[in-house]
Amino acid sequence: MASTSRLTSGDKVLVGTRVIEIDDEFSTSLEDGDIVLGIASSGSLKRIPSSTQTLVSDAVMQAVSAFDDLATCSDDAVNTFFDEAASLLARDEVFDEIAQANSTDVASARNRGRSTTRLILSSKMRSDMVSAFRMWRDLELSREEKISEVIHDGWVVEQWRSPLGVIGFVFEGRPNVFADATGVLKTGNTVVFRIGSDALGTANAIMRRVIHPALEKAGLPRNAVVLVDSPEHAAGWALFSDARLALAVARGSGSAVAELGSIAQQSGVSVSLHGTGGAWMVVGESYDPVRLSALVEHSLDRKVCNTLNTVCVPASRAQDIIAIVYESARRAGRTRGHAPRIHAVGRSIDFLPSEETVSVVRDGQTLTEPLVTLAQNDVLGHEFEWEENPEFSIVIVDAIEEAVNLFNQYSPKFIITIVSESEDEIQYVWSRANAPFVGDGMTRWVDGQFALLRPELGLSNWENGRLFARSGILSGDSAFTVRLRSRQSNPHLHR
Repeated sequence: MASTSRLTSGDKVLVGTRVIEIDDEFSTSLEDGDIVLGIASSGSLKRIPSSTQTLVSDAVMQAVSAFDDLATCSDDAVNTFFDEAASLLARDEVFDEIAQANSTDVASARNRGRSTTRLILSSKMRSDMVSAFRMWRDLELSREEKISEVIHDGWVVEQWRSPLGVIGFVFEGRPNVFADATGVLKTGNTVVFRIGSDALGTANAIMRRVIHPALEKAGLPRNAVVLVDSPEHAAGWALFSDARLALAVARGSGSAVAELGSIAQQSGVSVSLHGTGGAWMVVGESYDPVRLSALVEHSLDRKVCNTLNTVCVPASRAQDIIAIVYESARRAGRTRGHAPRIHAVGRSIDFLPSEETVSVVRDGQTLTEPLVTLAQNDVLGHEFEWEENPEFSIVIVDAIEEAVNLFNQYSPKFIITIVSESEDEIQYVWSRANAPFVGDGMTRWVDGQFALLRPELGLSNWENGRLFARSGILSGDSAFTVRLRSRQSNPHLHR
């Protein structure tokens, strides 16, 4: 990072391995005290306003202090926080104020042409948040836990799981992230997070009516959970470049998440990234049509990262399988009141209706588009960010080996499911697909709370390589470090 007082138009800055020349537009945007952040992976420059940098730095400092104070609090006090947070959110008089703030956020987002699919704090989302708080309360987990010990002659070495530190989050605009983020308290960590600007009003209301009162009643430090009250993207850049973070977690997908990850990595901060979403389904030569129909439908119920995105169909059974996939997608669409959108790669278009058009919801607007479009192989690496119309691609393959090769080449290396009655085909996909999540059913199982009975902090794919010593599901109880402790009974021990 560089001080803006020394940067003017025409100056050259080395960013990673690239030399960037400051242009007039960027130069004139700078004000005294601003920070210029160079991102090595892209060779780009970002401006962090002085006020935003100060706001974020103060937030991290508060969480660092709270981390030290939290070490003196009991596990019972931490559980009391989760119990009280659940109780407060379950009270109608509390929730009504939060719901009003959410309605204001939703209206503002719609007026700006923003998608509100994940922004609306529905009764189901409220119920899920209450359940998540209670799940953390009831989880048998302490902040200090002995993992193992090695007994020597006259001394013992113990390995202890211990708190990691301050966890920083940048979340998309989903109100339910509070239940996820606060899970790090269970293992003695504190949290600083920035939520998407669309949900900032809702976030402030939850902090005011749920989080702070619950922390106070439990006797935990008020700054154990800190919200960066800023709508600026620069707040996320400043947060992830703060070396005091023990871990940075970026929720969402696309270039913005990759950019945040690069900022954290070059700042020496460990990072957990979601990356691109979208699940693949490979259908084997031997399959149960009733099972396949149900799995496709239940993998397209709503658009999230683990939604079905690509279907690989064997050429020998293409006509029958594509008919099943098509009808299942139609059922999933009817449940939402909208028809599906299918991107047919190559010869798969021969087995799909080519003339039908559908009304498609994109960015809050309704458009008329073909139900089926002809696509090239590169569409297989694209995550379809649909709102109401289930959208995915279909590709025909000559053998299951080709399907796995396509997955390894084009997919974000995230989720693959194999629908087959052949154990050999199932085992082949498990052995050869480069994915952290492999299944034989619906794709939507990939979720910390659903699969592991723990609210998740984030999912990670393998776009940037396999993860070291952990799964692709990051949860509050997996944010820890390991300390070694010796107990020496023999005072004459020597080397």
